[in-house]
Amino acid sequence: MKKDLLKLLDLSTEEIVEILDVADQLKDMKKKGISHPLLAGKTLAMIFEKNSTRTRVSFEAGIYQLGGNAIFLSDKDSQIGRNEPVEDTARVLSRFCDGIMIRTFAQEEVETLAKYATIPVINGLTDFCHPCQVLADLQTIREHKGKLEGLKLCYIGDGNNMANSLIVGGLKTGMKVAIACPDTYRPDPVILEFAHQYPGMFQCTPDILEAAKDADVLYTDVWASMGQEEEFNERKKVFEGYQINDTVMGVAAEKAMVLHCLPAHRGEEITAEVFDAHADEIFDEAENRLHAQKAVMYLLMRNQ
Repeated sequence: MKKDLLKLLDLSTEEIVEILDVADQLKDMKKKGISHPLLAGKTLAMIFEKNSTRTRVSFEAGIYQLGGNAIFLSDKDSQIGRNEPVEDTARVLSRFCDGIMIRTFAQEEVETLAKYATIPVINGLTDFCHPCQVLADLQTIREHKGKLEGLKLCYIGDGNNMANSLIVGGLKTGMKVAIACPDTYRPDPVILEFAHQYPGMFQCTPDILEAAKDADVLYTDVWASMGQEEEFNERKKVFEGYQINDTVMGVAAEKAMVLHCLPAHRGEEITAEVFDAHADEIFDEAENRLHAQKAVMYLLMRNQ
């Protein structure tokens, strides 16, 4: 039966850990220069309705390293941007390719694409969630801390797609998760309902220092994501103070690590000093997009 990666809510803890384990193995092979054409002859269709640097490069480089090929389709290059129904795009690409990665706005579009496709569909980002990024985040935390279970993860900023996915990924792998955000920018109600299944493991508060207290991992994202540029001035006022800085680092656990999904706006959601002090962790995180996504592609596309 066909499997997809649409959102972390769909995955069990065991499935998440399997992806991380395979990602570690693939990363080790690449570091040692061991060729691993595990998807030789496979083709990945990449649909981009939102622009990207890391998502495009990591998926395209990843499928190439696995021995396959990628086809880039922007909304200007394909019929999906000319009002062709998603259902028809899914059916056509299923005849040509072995997997589809889509980076778009509405989660419903990804779900519909998967419903009608007969090949695996991977969510490269929607306004609801960003599963591939969080898999890379979990891989990075485990690399640096040696474990996930029992750690505390604190996210500071907009309760957006990143917050949604961090809550799910963190809780499912045994982490405590604290979200610091304004009351008017809380995570999706579906995600908050999910988090209530983990009593004593989740906190959502507007109090930044309370959320960051004793955190092993601090995480932030830009105040205005792609497509929200017109809201920036309003958001700048609302999110002022929602920043990872020396004060926040002072209440976190000793040797707390800092992550950012990038691009970063130094001086807004994170100070330049904190960013530079934790740049190795942040760019390990960026690199791990490649390895985590290779694991996803291998596990989903190997039997196509």
